Amino acid sequence: MGRYGDSVEKGDKKMQGQCGKSGIRRCRESMERGMEDAGNVWKGEWKMQGQCGKKREEDAGNVGTAWKRERGRWVDSVEKENGKMTWKQAMKSVLFMVIFLYILMTVTYIIRTNGDVKDRFTGFYAEKKDTVEVVMIGSSPVYPYYATPLMWGEYGIAAYPVSSNLQRPVAATYLVEEVQKTQKPKLYIFEMRMYTARETDLTNNMAYTRGVTDNMKYSWNRVRTINAMVDDRWQRHTYYFDIFKYHSNWKTMVLPEQLACFRYEKADSQKGYVMTDEVGPCEAVDTSQIAEKEPMPEYQEECLYKLLDYLKREDLQALFLLSPTVMEEEKQRMYNYMEEIIGEYGYEFLNLNDHYEEIGLDFATDFSDYGGHTNALGAEKCTRFLGEYLSGKYGIADRRGQAGYESWDAAYGQWQEELALAKETIARRIEEEDFAVLGEEE
Repeated sequence: MGRYGDSVEKGDKKMQGQCGKSGIRRCRESMERGMEDAGNVWKGEWKMQGQCGKKREEDAGNVGTAWKRERGRWVDSVEKENGKMTWKQAMKSVLFMVIFLYILMTVTYIIRTNGDVKDRFTGFYAEKKDTVEVVMIGSSPVYPYYATPLMWGEYGIAAYPVSSNLQRPVAATYLVEEVQKTQKPKLYIFEMRMYTARETDLTNNMAYTRGVTDNMKYSWNRVRTINAMVDDRWQRHTYYFDIFKYHSNWKTMVLPEQLACFRYEKADSQKGYVMTDEVGPCEAVDTSQIAEKEPMPEYQEECLYKLLDYLKREDLQALFLLSPTVMEEEKQRMYNYMEEIIGEYGYEFLNLNDHYEEIGLDFATDFSDYGGHTNALGAEKCTRFLGEYLSGKYGIADRRGQAGYESWDAAYGQWQEELALAKETIARRIEEEDFAVLGEEE
């Protein structure tokens, strides 16, 4: 029995001393009964301890369960409270971002570099809603060739150029979408000169891309335009946030003409037209007899099809136009190719190089840069021809005298004054042979 056996052995020796040999047996029996009673006592104690232990365990379990339940309620309460704090923080973050982006957008509009392209776009955005009847889209042949104040003053046509230097054809569809936000023109006119250009020639200087993207208001359409025009994804952020480019212009923020662009809306007194009094004489090249066709650059053809599909899908009226210039045989074959594609969609291709006599164009006096762009004299002639053509064939309504067009009347008056001065300057230049010095092509 372990500890009980040792006690018995010690008891034997004790009994020998106390009881003698005769009483050992009785004493031993008595001792064993005592030990048995002691064992029972030990067993009882262990049983009681077991029962109490179970009871304590049950009590402890109940306490633990209650604690877990209360802890769960507390955690739920804290999580709900934290949820409320997170929502408030989220709203504060959103509000901060909205304010930050608004300030960023406004500052960017203000510090974008001044120039005729910016003036043209801000002028367009400033026009009253649904007042522009004709929108002209394309590169630099648009705004110096067609005097929109004259088109208004003599034909009552409210036309506006949404154009930039060497404007890439890929931009055309997105610019139409931009126009449609605030205007519902009766006619879109697309100048086609850039559709003969190789895309690499138009992307080697990204200023031609920025001429479009950096003059659009911030919007999802602007993001789409950038994505379409900028292949390098790692450079797109400098277009999304063009303040990266113009941040050094911060000193110009105090200039009144810059501050006026805080919404990127500033009226253009000449409705996008830019008058020039330079003279660059040249000779006309007659390519009207060339009937052969030559494919245009592949990428520009894709852009043309995309534009035509969009116009057809949206049921928009359009005229495709080639402005007078010194023609080349190769390009004439490309224009013939374009004309066929455009005709398949039911649109017209008007080549003004086939109408020199009707226009009355004089290549010795009417160009500012040797056949690339017209001066004030050439613009007057081209505008009159186009104004009569649009009034007769496309039935563009005469809006003169209607309310809301007062600024157009003022533009026509200003144009008349400036034309008189330009004619004097041009006459003097011709007499003195003070001809233009060519710079970068536009």
